[in-house]
Amino acid sequence: MTLQIIGSGFGRTGTMSTKMALEQLGFGPCHHMVEVMGNPDQPAHWHALAAGHDVEWAQVFAGYTSQVDFPGAAYWQDMRVAFPDAKVIHTERPEDDWWASYSKTIGKFFAHYKSLPVPPTMIELFGTMEILLVDGVFGGLDRESSIAAYRRNNKKVRATVPADRLLVFTPSDGWEPLCRFLDVPTPGTAFPRSNARDEFWAMFGGEPADAERKEA
Repeated sequence: MTLQIIGSGFGRTGTMSTKMALEQLGFGPCHHMVEVMGNPDQPAHWHALAAGHDVEWAQVFAGYTSQVDFPGAAYWQDMRVAFPDAKVIHTERPEDDWWASYSKTIGKFFAHYKSLPVPPTMIELFGTMEILLVDGVFGGLDRESSIAAYRRNNKKVRATVPADRLLVFTPSDGWEPLCRFLDVPTPGTAFPRSNARDEFWAMFGGEPADAERKEA
């Protein structure tokens, strides 16, 4: 098994709904942050990356047919080299809408994760993700840095992925463009919808109250 689909879109662009759709279409399992949290084989790969070591992408994604969301989306360029036959699905939404969602979920999570009621192993995992994503991708948690990173990524995807290998997609587009791009039949069911703000925070014991970020 090898990756057939690389997801280059940042988290909070409909990646969970896209994961569910890809799995329904037969491109599963689909790698996503929830897989990193739930698959015991996953954290070691990302800890190695954060420590500055190279990884074998075929090993990182062993057992997966597709990938969306962070942390994989931060490495889509490396993955295109490792999986040259894979197609790229770039989930995207207007940047103000993206920031409104990101700042109340992923961004807020990284401001508070050390005080959340989660196991120490999860704190360690997200310490790694802070290195890879907050520091490595966004350069901080503020709006200006985050939106600048979002724009850069969207622009780079369009500039470097050949048009015949790329689908710019949002779940509100529905089944038709996705199924046409993947050359599969269109299901007769509604496109899946998931990962609202309350669903995000339910994974971590509830949303924390707003407060200033405290450094360790």
